Amino acid sequence: MALMTALPEVVGVEVLGDHRLRLTFADRTDGVVDLTWLLGRGPVFEPLRDVDYFALVRVDPEGGTIVWPNGADVAPETLYEAVHSSEAGT
Repeated sequence: MALMTALPEVVGVEVLGDHRLRLTFADRTDGVVDLTWLLGRGPVFEPLRDVDYFALVRVDPEGGTIVWPNGADVAPETLYEAVHSSEAGT
């Protein structure tokens, strides 16, 4: 695995349906991630079970990641790794 020298920064998000997103990073990496694994990871993620609420995701430019209206977010390095893991699985 390549060593990251700077934190990845999410600059774009597109909802694909269910709990899948297409993410674009500042380094032009992009890919699809399934975030179903977030469900059940604590009370802040419970509203994300509703796909309509999940679709309210947006990019938080200050944090360089994605966020939902209730403040739920995911570390950008986790998302970056998930994009690369999904590429390896295809």
